[in-house]
Amino acid sequence: MRPKELHTKIFLDGGDPEETKKAIELLGFLDGQTTNPTLISKNPDALARIQKKDLFSKEEVYDFYKGVVLELSGLLPDGSISVEVYADSSTTKDEMYKQAKEMFSWIPNAHIKLPITQQGLSVAERITKEGMRVNMTLCFSQEQAAAVSSATKGAKRGDVFVSPFIGRLDDRGENGMDLIANIIKMYKIADSHVEVLTASVRSMEHFFEALKIRTDIITVPFKVVEQWVGQRMQVPNENFVYDASGFKPIPYQEFDLESKWQDFDIKHELTDKGIEKFSEDWNTLVQK
Repeated sequence: MRPKELHTKIFLDGGDPEETKKAIELLGFLDGQTTNPTLISKNPDALARIQKKDLFSKEEVYDFYKGVVLELSGLLPDGSISVEVYADSSTTKDEMYKQAKEMFSWIPNAHIKLPITQQGLSVAERITKEGMRVNMTLCFSQEQAAAVSSATKGAKRGDVFVSPFIGRLDDRGENGMDLIANIIKMYKIADSHVEVLTASVRSMEHFFEALKIRTDIITVPFKVVEQWVGQRMQVPNENFVYDASGFKPIPYQEFDLESKWQDFDIKHELTDKGIEKFSEDWNTLVQK
């Protein structure tokens, strides 16, 4: 049962509906789920195909993804299911747009995941005006989050998520939780419509700090669900202190969210690396 003190939506980060069923059973609730190409490539049925070297055709792999998404939507009809377009360094905005339209039609509760690149933001600007919902992913800077708010101006609250990745910043010695806090502060000051979806959660410390600073949404792997349930689903109070020792602080920056999104510097090497990793994992499923 949802704790009374919980002000954050809890999503599962995964691509296996059986795991989703277990999470719902353990928690007594679940507000949504995020998927991506890597998680879909780790789905047990996909892994079985890889092991047998019975790879999918390009058409079959989208049908497989659609089947997973349909099952997740059935399990979480009142929640949000994030579905990610395929993108590599050469994917055009027209190709992303075509995928986004198709994927959004799969289920009634989809948020389409797009990378925070020139192409991704261009598509987000277009499809939010057409009434589609988006989750802008692979966010590693406050300026990228500013661009997301600008590009999707006019969308309703709840229709746009931004997903900053904590763990991958931690991996290179930066305090990823600072980025979450900075984006929350920036959006609050500007009264932005965008919701912050804390992603790449690696530990209970990440989880508790995200709850303490009241991120709108947090998406977690199944192991964190198990750990939280094992700790009786505690919600941290003001006395909780996140240990950021050993990490370089990420300072807050001032940005005008009324600026055009094209005016922001959205380039980030971790976004490029994330796109490369997701496309590589997706391509492990597809016949050459």
